[in-house]
Amino acid sequence: MNDTREDAVPGSLIAQYLSRRTFLGGLGVTSALAGSMGLSMRRAWAQQMPASSLAFDELAHGLDVTFHVAPAHTSQVLIRWGDPVYADAPAFDPANQSAAAQERQFGYNNDFVAFMPLPPLSRKSNQGLLCVNHEFTNPRMMFPGLTSGLQAKIEGAAGVTAQTLLGQMPDLTREQVEIEMAAHGHSIVEVKFHNGAWKVVTDSPFNRRFSMLSTPMRISGPAAGHARLKTSADPEGIKVIGTLNNCAGGVTPWNTVLIAEENFNFYFSGDPASTAEAGNHKRYGIAPDKARFQWARYDERFNVEKQPNEPNRFGWVVEIDPYNPKSMPVKRTALGRFKHEAAAVAIAPDGRIAVYTGDDERFQHVYRYVSTGKFDAGNREANMTLLDDGVLSVAKFEKDGRLIWMPMIWGQGPLTRENGFASQADILIETRRAAELLGATRMDRPEDIEVNPVNGRVYLVLTGNDKREEAQIDAANPRARNSFGHILELMPPGADAQASNHAADEFHWNVFLLAGDPSDTGAGARYHPETSKDGWLTTPDNIAFDSRGRMWIATDGANDNGFADGVWATDVDGPGRALTRHFLNVPRGGEMCGPCFTPDDTTLFVAVQHPGQEPGSTYDTPSTRWPDFDAALPPRPAIVAITSKGKPIGG
Repeated sequence: MNDTREDAVPGSLIAQYLSRRTFLGGLGVTSALAGSMGLSMRRAWAQQMPASSLAFDELAHGLDVTFHVAPAHTSQVLIRWGDPVYADAPAFDPANQSAAAQERQFGYNNDFVAFMPLPPLSRKSNQGLLCVNHEFTNPRMMFPGLTSGLQAKIEGAAGVTAQTLLGQMPDLTREQVEIEMAAHGHSIVEVKFHNGAWKVVTDSPFNRRFSMLSTPMRISGPAAGHARLKTSADPEGIKVIGTLNNCAGGVTPWNTVLIAEENFNFYFSGDPASTAEAGNHKRYGIAPDKARFQWARYDERFNVEKQPNEPNRFGWVVEIDPYNPKSMPVKRTALGRFKHEAAAVAIAPDGRIAVYTGDDERFQHVYRYVSTGKFDAGNREANMTLLDDGVLSVAKFEKDGRLIWMPMIWGQGPLTRENGFASQADILIETRRAAELLGATRMDRPEDIEVNPVNGRVYLVLTGNDKREEAQIDAANPRARNSFGHILELMPPGADAQASNHAADEFHWNVFLLAGDPSDTGAGARYHPETSKDGWLTTPDNIAFDSRGRMWIATDGANDNGFADGVWATDVDGPGRALTRHFLNVPRGGEMCGPCFTPDDTTLFVAVQHPGQEPGSTYDTPSTRWPDFDAALPPRPAIVAITSKGKPIGG
């Protein structure tokens, strides 16, 4: 069937679940008009309305070795893997790396970025602390000569992909493993804008490196001290060394940073089948054939047969106080344990704190935590305990547009001793199992989730799910084999950001956009009808909002469609709603992460992750050498600052 009608989407049930009303609702169009408006009428109607508020000249889709941004904007590489975080850090020498040096240098694969103004609580945009996650490492792109033997196999291989061969990594040395561990975690660096450029202040007293190798972190909340968090190194179950696989994050109203531990399972080796945690570990993907790191060769805490409780100490949201260099990071167990992506914070009208976060895996769930205590703008110290006592809920998306937050409280519903939960701590350690028992909606990879500062709505990014079958389609996940991803709009009761009740038990929701190529009738993409040939996107991942409430979307996976990942921007209300426009793209093999604005919107910080990481690409033969383009240097993940002669980004 090759039906080109507007509502026909072969092979799916989108027409049943996605109406024109939900798509056009944010335009202020009446339901009657939206229900009767065909594609040609919508185009004609759109031409009578003002254009998008975004005034930049759109960038063309492309794929090459370097970084591109829309005209009238300037990009500056601010800090790269191996650059100094401390004044006494050694110069980056990729041929002579050490764990000690890496703990003084900027880590690998930068992801989430937060700009925290200096002084604290100010709205200054020319000086602040840049807080950056370091998600994971890739040794074949970090260490010279490591894959030289595999390259010869690739050249003569028949019917075997380069990616498969490069997955057969040789044994790493202890030093290389410790460099990897040191390159994980988080960096805080002071940055200043001076004479038209940003610079890192390496002698700032605020600069810090948090590493998987040596940084102690406190465990707090209902699961702290629980028997399932105790190990031989920590018999009290209240302190853990390091944080790993930190992806997106968030910022609290009391000016701390939340970072989210995501794919922790890949770091653990051994077979959990004979341990008391066998079922728990299986649900989170820990298995003998799933480990991607060799850390257990030198550190037994990553061998689940020897330390079966160690994985339970990861998969949490970590709170960091960037303004106190002596403070210890805290893993907040009340927010649940799963593969966290993001931790977006909002204040309910009664002062309670809501934290939104997703579990980034196919068919996993969306969560919200609401504090028992209330935010006190005049008592920062009291706010530091708000994330230890509250109610965690999981989302159920109804086909009538309602969103029900189902509380995850011990003793209620199926969350009882009979089902293996002896306390609230057990629910938080096995959050996935509890969500399944409650019947939460199984989503298409919940990645970022952010609160719009202008309209108060919550936007949920679903990167995709190519495993969903036709029979598994539901209202909030309306496409089978969803390779393109989509974004949902969650609407708490209340008319604007100040009135939105983020603690309410029931929201409403709709589909903001369905990504993919709108010219492909089989893709089921939905945007504004005037979206250009370069304006469509795929696999949305992270989002950010500028001070006008406009959405900036970073992608992860566009390379599969023949063009680079990058950033697209759109209005969320008015005539430009869902009219996405292409703003920048990253070098080939790279992923776009962590978009973050200064308060005045004159700088956009972005994180370019794993440039050059493509099948067949190695340290010695990368597909790009961005950002240095020096034959002696490998490609390096980096933070890029984008400016526009002191004007707001995007016009």
